[in-house]
Amino acid sequence: MDREFNEKRRPKRAPRPLNREKLEEMALAYVARFATSAAKLERYLKRKLRERGWEDEAEDYPDVSGLVARYVDQRFVDDEAYAQAKSGSLLRRGYGARRVAQALGEAGIAENLREEVAPDEAQRRRAALALARKRRFGPFHQNWRDGDDDEDEAPALDRAVREKQIAAMLRAGHSLDMARTVIEAKRAEDVEQWVAEAEEEAE
Repeated sequence: MDREFNEKRRPKRAPRPLNREKLEEMALAYVARFATSAAKLERYLKRKLRERGWEDEAEDYPDVSGLVARYVDQRFVDDEAYAQAKSGSLLRRGYGARRVAQALGEAGIAENLREEVAPDEAQRRRAALALARKRRFGPFHQNWRDGDDDEDEAPALDRAVREKQIAAMLRAGHSLDMARTVIEAKRAEDVEQWVAEAEEEAE
């Protein structure tokens, strides 16, 4: 029992300082485990160097940027592929164009690449629909009342609920116009048709 108690209280050993071999192993393990951008890999390696230090002070400090550039040349890291995959993942989860651009910017993706993978109108509408279904917004709300009998009938949700849902869509990166279109639709079918129209135009 005393032995078990002492083992629990034993302080953890400080991680050993890095050398070139360990830094290379760490970089390889990171790109093998995570989809990443060049900037994210560089930030990760520099953080590890700050945390653990460099083993041989007499040796030149490692060229992290050069290591990352070599991985880019070898296609271990591909910013374009990362941007496409990240954008698609966020859109499928219901995030809007603004949040997609923000996430890619934080990952260090260049502006020209962010513009290339920016969602088109159909993709933006699909993302808005995905979020509304997921969060039960607007006509997807469980207490929604269809308004097809009266064209002038107000949306079934009260103003406070509508404003709260619109705010949530704005935080998710959707435009105000798009959020209102979804939240204030009279029927779920109207939102689905709105998405279908953009998809037809994109063909």
